[in-house]
Amino acid sequence: MRVFFFFIDGVGLGDNNPQINPFSTNNTPVLEKLLGGRKLVRSSAPYHNLRASLFSIDACLGVSGVPQSATGQATLLTGENIPKQVGYHFGPWPNTAIVESLENGNLFSSVKNAGYRAGFLSAYPPSYFKGIQSGKRIYSVIPQAAVSAGLRLRNEQDLQQGMAVSADITGEGWRDRLNLIDTPIISPYTAGRRLAELAMDYEFSLFEFWLSDYAGHEQDMSKATHILSTLDQVLDGLLAEWDDRSGLILVTSDHGNMEDLSTRRHTLNPVPVLLIGAPHLRRPYLQNLNSIKDIHHLILKTLHIDTETTEGANQDVRPK
Repeated sequence: MRVFFFFIDGVGLGDNNPQINPFSTNNTPVLEKLLGGRKLVRSSAPYHNLRASLFSIDACLGVSGVPQSATGQATLLTGENIPKQVGYHFGPWPNTAIVESLENGNLFSSVKNAGYRAGFLSAYPPSYFKGIQSGKRIYSVIPQAAVSAGLRLRNEQDLQQGMAVSADITGEGWRDRLNLIDTPIISPYTAGRRLAELAMDYEFSLFEFWLSDYAGHEQDMSKATHILSTLDQVLDGLLAEWDDRSGLILVTSDHGNMEDLSTRRHTLNPVPVLLIGAPHLRRPYLQNLNSIKDIHHLILKTLHIDTETTEGANQDVRPK
């Protein structure tokens, strides 16, 4: 049994309004076919068919203010209401309290502590590692969770060997912006197939995509539409390679943003959860998925991992 977590930053369920919501335009045929002709908008959830389920879940968590990336992502990975614990929504980078919560246990470490394999499939360029080593850059939440669990972040060599996927999906950004001219360029469809193939080596794996949040902040409809088309092609490759009987693909976000380009800010909208897999694997989510806080527990339940046991183990590995 396995779960592949496809995290897409800054995507909420908004109104079906093509003037402000790129999800309202006809640029996601694979997703719409998967959802029986529905678009990824608020009115489409909940929805279930033989292969997929779409849920609408809360990202505000009872805390006033607009949800932010650091507290939202940490909540997804720990199952704790991190905004409530720290007293506010915070981001984009984790503060000391958030880092401590991740070091105290997250999805990667919980899976490893249960004796299973966990993988973080995103690749990082040489400049990223130089920034970390020099102290000019800090980890964002998801790589922080991975390294806290003892995982090695994937690098340029992994990308060249087909053992990771770059944050921009195709690798073009590494060539054009970072001048890494040896970077292999792949299609979004190939990236999707690669992610599915890599995920087969792990009980739990995760890929992080964050350009969607940038497009939302820039209020750039053209860029947002291109991003959605790219993601739709990635989904096409994932679906072509994924065995629904072997586990779940889970797609979700930390907060709304790109679904409402009338504002540069994050939104209060619920976020989608798209589950792809056999109906019996999706069934536990039907009555137990209300907010981003529930994702952690339900993934562990899918993997038959006792959360009480892993929580106790996580306490033991917390740095002193």
